[in-house]
Amino acid sequence: MEQCPICFEELIVQDCAPCDDCGHHPEELEHFKQNLHTYKTYEIYKGLRLTLCNFCEVDFGSYKSEYLGFKKGRRLGFQNFSFIQDIRSPQITKDKVCLNCSHRLKFLKFLSDIRLLNEND
Repeated sequence: MEQCPICFEELIVQDCAPCDDCGHHPEELEHFKQNLHTYKTYEIYKGLRLTLCNFCEVDFGSYKSEYLGFKKGRRLGFQNFSFIQDIRSPQITKDKVCLNCSHRLKFLKFLSDIRLLNEND
């Protein structure tokens, strides 16, 4: 995929920490090197999965309902997640990032998918 699935800007490749939400931020890469965070994979909503750091998992509820495609003010937070697994040997990997949306491709795909699921609700 060469373009962002949300805004269609060109994606760039860069190093990312395991968190699908904040892993592309330079600050999170530094936190990874300092072993400040743990990482877990969760089923977030209707089969959609994300790997999140221990900060993003509790902060996830700060996303506005409209941003995730929900109507009627529904919020999605940590209490709604189903634990899948701990990431025992986290690694820095390459991923594509949209500088316009400020997210990595894994999160952008999640965002596109959850909006599509909520389109008819």
